[in-house]
Amino acid sequence: MPLPHSGFRTSQHFSDEERESIYQVIAARRDMRHFKPGSVIESAVLLRMLSAAHQAPSVGLMQPWRFIRITDSTLRESIAELVEQERQATATAMNERQNEFLSLKVEGIRECAELLVVALAPDDGTIFGRRTMPSEMAISSVACAIQNLWLASRAENLGMGWVSMFDPVALSTLLKLPDHAKTVAVLCLGPVNSFYHEPMLEQTGWREGKPLDALMSENGWLKAQESSKCPQT
Repeated sequence: MPLPHSGFRTSQHFSDEERESIYQVIAARRDMRHFKPGSVIESAVLLRMLSAAHQAPSVGLMQPWRFIRITDSTLRESIAELVEQERQATATAMNERQNEFLSLKVEGIRECAELLVVALAPDDGTIFGRRTMPSEMAISSVACAIQNLWLASRAENLGMGWVSMFDPVALSTLLKLPDHAKTVAVLCLGPVNSFYHEPMLEQTGWREGKPLDALMSENGWLKAQESSKCPQT
């Protein structure tokens, strides 16, 4: 199936209203874990979102992202079980915050309308732009594609959650990935009843985000002010 037309305009300038819409989508993006069970995403909408992901920047135009759509219910359940194993292992590593962590909802794999796995393709030998940082630039390119998909899903009024609690080797084996490919993310997508007003980890009191000015410096590294209000776990 061909990708939908990008809608590129002859004018290279956006209006004030269009610019504001972009910033609103960025500000409204949330890592969602609560989805409407039994819902669906229209195929044209899903393709539109994946097209946006595929338009992400990539170092040396290597496009190392691979999207695997999970449509088999048994496979979806197996992925959920892998995530649960890691959730329990993570809880054990939390020590005194174990019970608090276990009370958090960390994924919506069984409820979301669409489940995608994003993988990093085997290295294709690209040197342009990554000679000194080959692995960093490959994974950064994949992350850009995921962010594009996240913003596109929010623009479509759909939720998306990035699940990173899994053993990448076990998931790669389950999905029969080729040698040297690596699973990076499990993505839950679908309609939600409402979007979180703030990031869920802030909403639940797990952790506080840092302000921009605490993470900026000029002409060199300056130690940022670290918040001590929440254990950084």
